[in-house]
Amino acid sequence: MNYKDLFKTVLSLVSSPAKAWEEINLEEDKRKVFMAFVYPMIGLCGLSFLIGSLISNGWSGPECFQIAMTRCCVVAVALFGGYFLAAYGINELRVRFYGATSDLLLAQQFAGYALVITFIVWFINGILPDFALIGWVFQFYLVYVVWEGIPVMMKVEENKRFQFTILASLLLLICPVLIEFIFDKLTMILN
Repeated sequence: MNYKDLFKTVLSLVSSPAKAWEEINLEEDKRKVFMAFVYPMIGLCGLSFLIGSLISNGWSGPECFQIAMTRCCVVAVALFGGYFLAAYGINELRVRFYGATSDLLLAQQFAGYALVITFIVWFINGILPDFALIGWVFQFYLVYVVWEGIPVMMKVEENKRFQFTILASLLLLICPVLIEFIFDKLTMILN
């Protein structure tokens, strides 16, 4: 994994999404998003929650490490499952409401890169949980990233762009949180 390219992609998607989506659209292998972007970002988010939990709970015993590892796993499962659920939902939106042909790899590529803001917010919240409210406000920048990516990647007609942006953004924002909530509750119940 080339973390220099990863951070370059993150910076590009945040600072100039339109240009970044043009570059992403040139990628021949749509599966590149998995190994080059999504999995490393999920790993970094999980690591930040592990470190943040150890910092806030201390290193006083095995219970602290268990809590930190559990939190790390919850975040990894939430982001991983949320990513795939959102990608599936975006693909279904394209097919059912906009008459496009099914292309799950395209939806996964789009969702993976569009989640850049979510990954950044979760990474920062892992280490600095007091900034969660600011993070949720910043999360809405994802709508702009999605707005810029839709005409380039999804080829949705201009008159349907706003509606598709809102629906895709909602999927990208809600799916990881929903899975985190469910997995967190299951973890508490099973402990």
